[in-house]
Amino acid sequence: MKVRLLLTLAGLISFAVPASIAQDAMKVVSADELVWKQDSLFKEVQIINLLGDPSKAEATVMRVKFPPNFKIPPHTHPVSEILTVLSGTFWNAMGDDLEKGAMLKPGSLLVLPANHIHRVWTTDEEVIIQLNFTGPFDITFINPADDPRKKAQ
Repeated sequence: MKVRLLLTLAGLISFAVPASIAQDAMKVVSADELVWKQDSLFKEVQIINLLGDPSKAEATVMRVKFPPNFKIPPHTHPVSEILTVLSGTFWNAMGDDLEKGAMLKPGSLLVLPANHIHRVWTTDEEVIIQLNFTGPFDITFINPADDPRKKAQ
């Protein structure tokens, strides 16, 4: 069962990487090169864009660092995501029951289909995740009042 799941996930990831990247280029990003930047939407969150441009229709790999006790209210993304927890404990609730959540420890993998309603949060520790997707990436809040872009205006 686990082997079938891993093969399915490997297949999904292989479709997410365009042939031009797989055949024409090799990219190495060493740990020494990582520079965290403030996220444009959530000021408390930091990101590193490792591969691709999330605003374009291309394969993208990014890391996201969440502070302790951080919440993102119910929302959707127009793209499927493959999320891996690198450190900390990350919580995700999705679908019809947004009150209960799944606890994701380091090494956990979460595959979210496009346009799937979910919310995420951290508890008492910093969390780092890695996101893989084919853009363009966006976020739509279920309750428009939760959108920080509207609060800044």
